[in-house]
Amino acid sequence: MKTLIVVPTYNEIENIESLLAAVLKATPAQVEVLVVDDGSPDGTGRKVDAIASRESRVHALHRSGKQGLGTAYVAGFRWGLEQGFEVLIEMDADFSHDPSYLSQMLATLTGGADVAIGSRYITGGGTRNWGLGRKILSRGGSLYSRLILGAPIRDFTGGFNGWHRRVIEAVDIGSLRSDGYSFQIELKYRAFLLGFKLVEFPIVFTDRKVGHSKMNKRIVIEALQRVWAFRLKASEFRRTRVSLLQASPHS
Repeated sequence: MKTLIVVPTYNEIENIESLLAAVLKATPAQVEVLVVDDGSPDGTGRKVDAIASRESRVHALHRSGKQGLGTAYVAGFRWGLEQGFEVLIEMDADFSHDPSYLSQMLATLTGGADVAIGSRYITGGGTRNWGLGRKILSRGGSLYSRLILGAPIRDFTGGFNGWHRRVIEAVDIGSLRSDGYSFQIELKYRAFLLGFKLVEFPIVFTDRKVGHSKMNKRIVIEALQRVWAFRLKASEFRRTRVSLLQASPHS
């Protein structure tokens, strides 16, 4: 499958070169990487351009200023769809998602899943180098989302996910208004509402060793507040999207 890994960046110059090298080593030739850089003042974008000039599997998409994780993924997904990629994968730039898990991600997607979720909260998964407060926020956020939304997804907030293009085309990414944690929740929930098969496989998430995390308590709380809005709009979204998909000549 022609696969694109989308990696959003903002000030990741200390990680990006080694991450790209590890990703390319861990994946076959049909897997390419798009770095979506939000005008990093530390020169991350320029570093990616230099790598892309000598490595055909690496691409760069530059945006002006810090516009948020959710919109970065939407921009990357759109670029990937336009370029004809069959699978789109989300991945962090800081090695919290180990590139060695990419083979299992691809195997899950070729094994019948429409969506593959690298999960910290199923048997075999976990986190490393996290404090108690962060563990409670993350695990509690996924549990809260699962209970409110009624979807059997153990890791709602995780950002290591793979999507067949048919899912991204169906969920209407242009209407997504979420960012950060809430983006991950909303996108998975929309896929669930449309009846796609979501499969979780275990990963161990390791906190970054270099650079600074963009996650904070405010982002998590805002995400959890939006969960109720997702549920309230669920019936309207599903009815509208199913009608459009049934009317489409490509469905």
